[in-house]
This record gives sequence, C-alpha cells and structure tokens, in this order.
Amino acid sequence: MHALFHHPLIRFAPAVSCRRSLSSAPICIFTNTMSSSSLVLPSSISLNGQQPQLALGNSVSLRSSKTLGFKNGIRGFSLKNLDTSKVFMSAAVGSQTVVNDALYHDYKPSCAFLFPGQGAQAVGMGAEAQKVPAAAELYKKANEILGFDLLDICLNGPKEKLDSTVLSQPAIYVTSLAAIEVLRARDGGQQIIDSVDVTCGLSLGEYTALAFARAFSFEDGLKLVKLRGEAMQDAADAAQSAMVSIIGLDSEKVQKLCDAANEEVDEANKVQIANFLCPGNYAVSGGVKGVEAVEAKAKSFKARMTVRLAVAGAFHTSFMEPAVSRLEAALAATEIKTPRIPVISNVDAEPHADPETIKKILARQVTSPVQWEATVKTLLTKGLKKSYELGPGKVIAGIVKRMDKGADLENISA
Repeated sequence: MHALFHHPLIRFAPAVSCRRSLSSAPICIFTNTMSSSSLVLPSSISLNGQQPQLALGNSVSLRSSKTLGFKNGIRGFSLKNLDTSKVFMSAAVGSQTVVNDALYHDYKPSCAFLFPGQGAQAVGMGAEAQKVPAAAELYKKANEILGFDLLDICLNGPKEKLDSTVLSQPAIYVTSLAAIEVLRARDGGQQIIDSVDVTCGLSLGEYTALAFARAFSFEDGLKLVKLRGEAMQDAADAAQSAMVSIIGLDSEKVQKLCDAANEEVDEANKVQIANFLCPGNYAVSGGVKGVEAVEAKAKSFKARMTVRLAVAGAFHTSFMEPAVSRLEAALAATEIKTPRIPVISNVDAEPHADPETIKKILARQVTSPVQWEATVKTLLTKGLKKSYELGPGKVIAGIVKRMDKGADLENISA
C-alpha cells in the first residue's frame, strides 16, 4: 500500500467500495481543514481488496501552505511537512462526492452558536430584525418562498396561528437567522461570528445551524423546514398522540416511569423519552392514553411536576414515521454540502461531514430522541468557553445554565 494511505493524518473515505474502478476522471482533493487549502489531483483510483492504488495524472495544481512531496513517480508518493493539521480526502466521481464523515470527530469547541426549536416562538418576534436591513430582507425572501406574509404572523399573531407546527417552524428558522444579521450589525458582531467554531440547534434548530454552517442555502433550508412542519403536522393528525415534560427526575427514573405507563396501555399508545434536554427535564412522547398514564403516575415516582406540551403530537417517536419518506424525497432533491464548521446532530450528538449522511440523519431526526443533554455536556467537556443563543426565547440558555451555572452564554434576539 502506498505511503499516502498509511499516513496518520489521512483518512480514506470508507464509502468507496472495494474491487471497483472509479472512472470519469475522478478528482482527489486533499484538504487542510485548518487553512482551507487543498491539493487537487486529476487522477484515477482503483481499489483491489484492501490495497488502494493511486495513479497520478500529468497535471497537479497545488494550493497549500503545506508541502506535499512527490518523488520517483507513483511508487514513491509521500507526504512531507504535515503537522497536526487534519487532512481529509474526498473522491469526486461524476456528480457524486464521497467525504470522510468523521472529518470533525475530534473538534475542539471554543465559541458556539445555539439555535432554538419549536416552542420558542412568541408573538412580536422579528420586530428587532426590522431595524437591520439584512435581517429584514430575510423576511421578504421568506414571504416570496412561502407565499404568505410570515413577518405579519410573527409580529401580530394571533398566538394560536403562530403556535401551529406548519407556521412556527419556518418562523423560528427565519427569525433565528435574522438574529445573526442583528448581531453582525453591532460593533464587534462580525468578529464574534467569525470566531464561532461549532454550532447546533434543538430539533428544528439543527436546520438553522446547518444553514449558518453553509451546508445549504437560506432558501433551500426554508423550503425543507416548511415541508418538515407540514409533514409532521400531517403525521400528528393521523393518530392521537401527545408530549409531556417531566420535571424533577433523572433520565433513568423517567424511563422507569415510561415502562410503568406502557404496562397499562396497548401498543398504539406506548410512550418513550423523546427529548433528553437536561438533568431534571425530559420530554415524553406517545399515544394520548400513554401520556395520560405517565401524568397519573408521575407523582408516585417523585416527579416535581408534569407539563403537557402545546405541540401537534408525539414528535421524535415512531408516530412521525409518515413524515420520513416526504423528508427523504425533499432532502434527496436538495444540494447539501459539507458544513464549514462542525454541526452537532440531534440524533447521535456527533458532528457529520458527509452530505449524504447528513441527509439520512435529518430524515430520521423526526422519529429519533433528541440528544440535547449529551450535546451540551460534550461541548462543555471539550472546553467550550462562550456560546450565543440566537433567535426567539431563552429556552436553550436555561438548559445550558442548568448544566453549568457558570456557563458564559448570551442571547441574541431578533
């Protein structure tokens, strides 16, 4: 095997199948993620069992502060002067690019943007954004894409209309991205934005985070969020389901509470933990009878209180399965790129770099429990120093402060 594939800083994209020739003049791109420099090699690659072969073309374009040494042609391919900067490889075959999904696995966070999910909406949001032209422009674009006046609903409600799944999701998405423009317009705002090296969002907020990380455009993200809200609403309408927050118990006791409730209901009414928010605050989703059983038994498990959530149905459970195929189709038709910074997934609390993997995860997100507690805990453990909550409400600030009272977090509303 060539030295290239032994190098500890290079990961060969595992999604490329073995015993297959890659034709159509693939381009191998070696990217230094610390300086965004790259070496582009028009070449052909073949994989025979576990022995990748690299055949270099005649032309080499070098754009890097690092030095890649070539000697004695293909057999002597070697890498020189590479320090601890990460290097990854993507193979572009025709229109398909295979990216190492673990590119950001060892991320070191210092400054984070955190985006809220459904439930953060409030009548009057978006008012601050109208003072900043770039933020106000986002609402104008949204109105054109959605075909109705989103800003009017944000500013004037009524609350019942804004609270609906189909409207609250695009409203929060746009208002959260408008908050970035509000921040950009203030003194030192651009410097703060440039310092952000990790981002994530609660449920819906993951789409906002991906838009900020330029995995997809504002417009494409809004179309996805609109469809997501519609698909989740339709799935909720198809069955009687609900969500309830359990306050004052750890996750193990909440699971035991769910188990006890499930013993009393049929399969169609089973419940499960849907949102792992923070210690002492977990949301349970499932059939209405199952949720009622949880509420009835909560005190005997020493829960401080239960709060029925004002949502359409049992989000982040199998009740949302009808929404998955619609999301898969929409995501398949959407151009998604590798995020420019790590975006932490709600599904597994890990950052993903491969666009195809991101699409699969977003489709399954609506049926998977939200791992927000693990996400925040990991950020704090890895050394996060400063974070900003961008968008309506202060739900995320409350969660983070509950996990670390000394956390340095600022809310930027719009």
